[in-house]
Amino acid sequence: MEPLSLLVTFFTNYGYLAVFGVLIACGFGLPIPEDISLVAGGIISGLHYTNVHTMFFVGMAGVLAGDGIVFTAGRLLGQRAFQLPLIRKLMTPERYGKVQEKFAKHGNWVVFAARFMPGLRTPIFLTAGATRQVSFLRFFMLDGFAALISVPIWVYLGYLGADNREWLMHWVKRGQIVTFVLLGILLIGVLLFFYLRKRNKKQWQT
Repeated sequence: MEPLSLLVTFFTNYGYLAVFGVLIACGFGLPIPEDISLVAGGIISGLHYTNVHTMFFVGMAGVLAGDGIVFTAGRLLGQRAFQLPLIRKLMTPERYGKVQEKFAKHGNWVVFAARFMPGLRTPIFLTAGATRQVSFLRFFMLDGFAALISVPIWVYLGYLGADNREWLMHWVKRGQIVTFVLLGILLIGVLLFFYLRKRNKKQWQT
């Protein structure tokens, strides 16, 4: 049975608590894609086992709790975190090099981008905490902002496609494209906002 079907069965039996727990485990590197877990949560809402709007909040809570625990573990343990057996498997020398390279290029915004980089998400959050490159407040702001984009996409996609798995899997495979399109639209909107604000400020000064 495929992971999505297994998760739907598990979540149907145990509801919101199961979704919350699996999402926290995903934050620790559980080899189940976080997006598939969120889609499965949306599916059981579409099948009327749970409320989809409540599922969105449960999804947000699970995602942020899992990310926050990883970040806090890095913050508390520092470089010792990289010596833990589970972390050593996740944080290979190759991944560590990629993480450091991304922090060097993009600074704190790597935390925001990590939400859309499944293979590097946990290593980035752990490194952000262990190296103290990001404060608690900034971490949760950046991660929360990114989650507000990705979580509703997956939950409501699962909800809409609950009765049509073929259509659903078609869009799940294209979910990252949809996410990046929305990010592009958001970025354009932000740039346009600051451009108009700057232009209006100049007009008032003249």
